[in-house]
Amino acid sequence: MSAQTLIWLSLLIPGLAAVGIALTGRWPNVREAVTLTAAVLLFACVAALVPDVVAGGRPDVTLIEMLPGLPMRFVVEPLGMLFALIASGLWIINSLYSIGYMRSNAEAHQTRFYVCFAIALASTMGVAFAGNMMTLFVFYEALTLSTYPLVTHKGNEEAKRAGRLYLGILLSTSIGLQLLAIVWTWAVAGTLDFTAGGILSGRVSGPVAGVLLLLYAYGIGKAALMPLHRWLPAAMVAPTPVSALLHAVAVVKAGVFTVVKVVVYIFGFDLIRETGAGDWLAAIAAATLLIASLVAMTKDNLKARLAYSTVSQLAYVVLGAALATPAAVLGAGMHIAMHAMGKITLFFCAGAIYTAAHKTEISEMAGLGRVMPLTFAAFLIGALSIIGLPPMGGTWSKWYLMLGAVEADRLVMVVVLMISSLLNIAYLVPVAARAFFLPAPRPAALGAAAAPAAPDSGGIREAPLFCLIPLCLSAAGCIVLFFYADAIYDLLRPIVQP
Repeated sequence: MSAQTLIWLSLLIPGLAAVGIALTGRWPNVREAVTLTAAVLLFACVAALVPDVVAGGRPDVTLIEMLPGLPMRFVVEPLGMLFALIASGLWIINSLYSIGYMRSNAEAHQTRFYVCFAIALASTMGVAFAGNMMTLFVFYEALTLSTYPLVTHKGNEEAKRAGRLYLGILLSTSIGLQLLAIVWTWAVAGTLDFTAGGILSGRVSGPVAGVLLLLYAYGIGKAALMPLHRWLPAAMVAPTPVSALLHAVAVVKAGVFTVVKVVVYIFGFDLIRETGAGDWLAAIAAATLLIASLVAMTKDNLKARLAYSTVSQLAYVVLGAALATPAAVLGAGMHIAMHAMGKITLFFCAGAIYTAAHKTEISEMAGLGRVMPLTFAAFLIGALSIIGLPPMGGTWSKWYLMLGAVEADRLVMVVVLMISSLLNIAYLVPVAARAFFLPAPRPAALGAAAAPAAPDSGGIREAPLFCLIPLCLSAAGCIVLFFYADAIYDLLRPIVQP
């Protein structure tokens, strides 16, 4: 099968799956079989493109001419290849998890959930394989719109408020700032194609480069730089599989992926460094990184703590891009993958805890590790990967980010990264420690209604298998990525070579 055919299939399979899911909605088993089959087929098509890209190929296809000289074009390059592999691979695991979670919690509108999920993955593939900035923008917007029904899934007032904030921030930033930057880039460079070395190199300088980078950085609202981050914690009202989609598989990764693409292919390293345009972005990313970690420490709700953790971890990627050195950008790209695996594990665990024990607050989880040992062991593994301790995948991405800071002669950023990792320990490890080492509250203290669910009532009460198996797989993935990080490094290396 040709690479061009594989690109088309990668774009079409999730969209066709959405139609199939809608048509089979009255038969849940068939509907979910369609979801899983599509997820496996999508990953197979994406994975089949890897050998060509590793060998130096850049397969491409063109859909339509949006404007004269501006086609809707798709090109598979290393960074997009990695993003597509992450999204398509985790769709399989997330689909398995969704079956267990949605059924166990008797969630309404499950067919709509799976349809929107498939459309979101189709949009993600468009973002990953976009060959120019306008193509990326079109699919970036489609991703926002397709995930809105997922954020508002519960349909209550809280979900509607979260949905309004979600759409309000993401659409206003992308249309008001990102689109302006795209038009400005087109006017200056005469092209929007992603080009090695950057299309703005030699065409803009000084303050203009800084303003353009500002428009892109805050126009890409999915990157959740402070203070435009509030949509992300608010979206935690959605079911846990949606939180996993938002924080690990698609939405926020589309944001930081776009930031890295802009730095590498629109600006280029030389322009970022020569004009100092990345200095302010690095400072904002560092501030976001630390402040979000401090806020996470104050949150008792587990999903809220993980949400602010995501805001912080996204800033790692933005910081790596802003430093604009080979090691830093490699670290940023690797962190997209490492964080995805670690964070999806943590959200899967949060959903499993809610499903099995109906607990959402960390203060209520004392002793719970004794009746849900697999879930909390997986949580600890995911946490250690986010912290960056071996043998977890997050070790390598943080290592290269620190090397990149040294390359850029920004030792203060090395200090920031080290402090952040200590803060990661402070807000993640106590969750598992409380669950394993603190005594469970006495049933009498919980009240008669809560007594049957007390952690010390005896026996193992893990979440259903369709929840438990995915979180164990993703936890194992955190370890596997430690030993196979060189494959990601080799895939990404061409984007930083002259």
